[in-house]
Amino acid sequence: MKQVVQNLGSGVLELLEVPCPQVSRGHLLIQSRASLVSAGTERMLVEFGRSSLLSKARQQPDRVKQVLDKVRSDGLLPTIDAVRSKLDDPLPLGYCNAGVVVEVGADVGVGVGSYASGFRVGDRVVSNGGHAEMVLRPVNLCAKIPTQVSDEQAAFTVLGSISLQGIRLLQPTIGERVAVFGLGLVGLLTVQMLVANGVQVLGIDLDERRLALAEQFGASIVHLADGKNPVKEAEAFTAGVGVDGVIIAASAKNDDILKQAAEMSRKRGRIVMVGVVDTKLDRTEFFKKELTFQVSCSYGPGRYDPAYEDQGLDYPLPYVRWTEQRNFQAVLQMLADGALRVEPLITSRLAHAEAQQAYDALAGDRQQLAIVFNYPDTEPPLSRTIASGAETAAARADAPSQGAVRIGVIGAGNFTKRVLLPAMAKSDGTLINIVSAGGVTAAHAARKFSFASCGSDYRELLGDEAIDTVFITTRHHQHAPMVVEALAAGKHVFVEKPLAIDRAGLDDVRSALANAEGQQLMVGYNRRFAAHAQKIRQLLSGRSQPLCMTMSVNAGYLPPEHWFHDRGVGGGAIHAEIVHWIDLMSFFVAAPVVAVQALTVGEVASMSHRDGYISITLSHADGSLSTVHYYRNGHRSYPKEKLEIYSDGRVLLLDNFRRLRGFGWPGFKQMNLWRQDKGHRREVCDFVTSVSQGGPPLIPPEQLWNVTEAALAAEKSIAEQRLVRLD
Repeated sequence: MKQVVQNLGSGVLELLEVPCPQVSRGHLLIQSRASLVSAGTERMLVEFGRSSLLSKARQQPDRVKQVLDKVRSDGLLPTIDAVRSKLDDPLPLGYCNAGVVVEVGADVGVGVGSYASGFRVGDRVVSNGGHAEMVLRPVNLCAKIPTQVSDEQAAFTVLGSISLQGIRLLQPTIGERVAVFGLGLVGLLTVQMLVANGVQVLGIDLDERRLALAEQFGASIVHLADGKNPVKEAEAFTAGVGVDGVIIAASAKNDDILKQAAEMSRKRGRIVMVGVVDTKLDRTEFFKKELTFQVSCSYGPGRYDPAYEDQGLDYPLPYVRWTEQRNFQAVLQMLADGALRVEPLITSRLAHAEAQQAYDALAGDRQQLAIVFNYPDTEPPLSRTIASGAETAAARADAPSQGAVRIGVIGAGNFTKRVLLPAMAKSDGTLINIVSAGGVTAAHAARKFSFASCGSDYRELLGDEAIDTVFITTRHHQHAPMVVEALAAGKHVFVEKPLAIDRAGLDDVRSALANAEGQQLMVGYNRRFAAHAQKIRQLLSGRSQPLCMTMSVNAGYLPPEHWFHDRGVGGGAIHAEIVHWIDLMSFFVAAPVVAVQALTVGEVASMSHRDGYISITLSHADGSLSTVHYYRNGHRSYPKEKLEIYSDGRVLLLDNFRRLRGFGWPGFKQMNLWRQDKGHRREVCDFVTSVSQGGPPLIPPEQLWNVTEAALAAEKSIAEQRLVRLD
């Protein structure tokens, strides 16, 4: 199937061939019939992508500060790699889609809310899907299209819900006077909805054509290009009283609009911002008039809430009358009733295949308002595995397999693309297939790293007899089940940490490996493969006493809603990250963990809060003691990792895998690197070589089990507030 994507680094926009998404629980797979180009948002993205690197930096000063902090802590070269990788990510465009349901995921055919009896194959639906022939969306971001509403009309639903949510926050009543700044698509939809609800509207803009449309929809207008003062015009519009409310649907890089909105408002007026303008508030005006100011969040309640959007948990209607899905339904009803007219807003109709032409027009013609893509009425393109199109990839796929490790990759996230795939490309392996749930990132990675194919269904990859080695880099709750399936399919397995996030997952993996026929299992504990770690292991080889080690981790802030904190998905910080240092210190000690004591802040703190403040002390079988202090309340300019090792009257200090200093070590004082090395490349290359040549695994299974056992024991120690001994 084809999907419109943009490279934010180069600005190149293309219709990319990608595998069809795999339908998942609580989701709908939809074949597109029409989609709407959001002129404001998408023009901004196109212009940002086509701007120079300096211009990008000027537009995002906060990101520049983050980059400078990363340079100080990690070094220049790793920072350049990270920035380039981020800008190289393909950005799918579009969020206003209408189409037909082709497949439904589990738990979808039941009632959804009070307006629907569930979704079924063949239903016409709207969603916030992109400009793609097939889109996969969760049920709470979809709504059924009434029969009297065309596909083109329905494509305006999501944009209309943005307007509707701004109006709901403003809470206008019949007869009130409301000013609307900015008469783009959102502004003109806002005007129509306000007029339909008995509100007198003053539309304000620079564009004569948009003003004419607003007037046609029943608004009074202020033509700023004629030099008219919007505050004076609002005063005349309200006979000197001031407007009851203002909706800002414009985009501006200064605070002029917000100042004018405050000046034209009556005492105790309301201002709602739907667009993007500078928000420097003039306290004097707001204080004198007791004005209310609020920013509207997209489509309505539920937006950006993973429980609502991803897990399908609806808000009860008696308590949350209008969710984003119910806003979709309300807009669709207005379209069905004729209260909302969108045909006059359409300036261009193009085939989806003409996407490049559409965005060139959008960037070069400010008169473009609504561009609608129409899609071919053909059989849905459901292929979950496609050829990558790279010539070198085709050559690799046809190459003889004797002695070559033939690799399949499940997961194409940022870490995989930035770190693991470049390492695989440097190895002796042959890159055959890469899979991601949505397909877009897999298609991009396949082309960049010359995989023979890409896909969206990992089971098709596991069933490919040409692949003998699988790398698993998905979200953490999927690791153990996928490892079990891959081992059962006869594959060697490299899985990113963690190996498992619960006891059942660990037991399943142990059983699967016991039943495997000579396959290797490797977990991505890369730090033990770093140059500094290898040097430390060498220096410690002659010690005569137990070690004492302290690892301090300046982990950085992570929002409470991040999936790492979700115990059922990310496993929490202990499994998501701290296992790295449990393995590293066990590697230095060369003895397993036998007891764990863990503490965290606040006896009744939430999981997401506790996840950021953890101290774990590990007791090893040889008497050594190691401690991990993992904190998220530090500053990002400070190095992430610092390790102190005390041994036989000597000290080693490792600073962020860039500098190693020795105190009291005969013949060793320091080891510095030009760039940070955490061992990823050596880890991957050594694993591929080990698979190719045979022999023992790089990390014995007993060590893999022990690290996960220690992580589980740390969780138990926190919960029960006691020392936990491992069996």
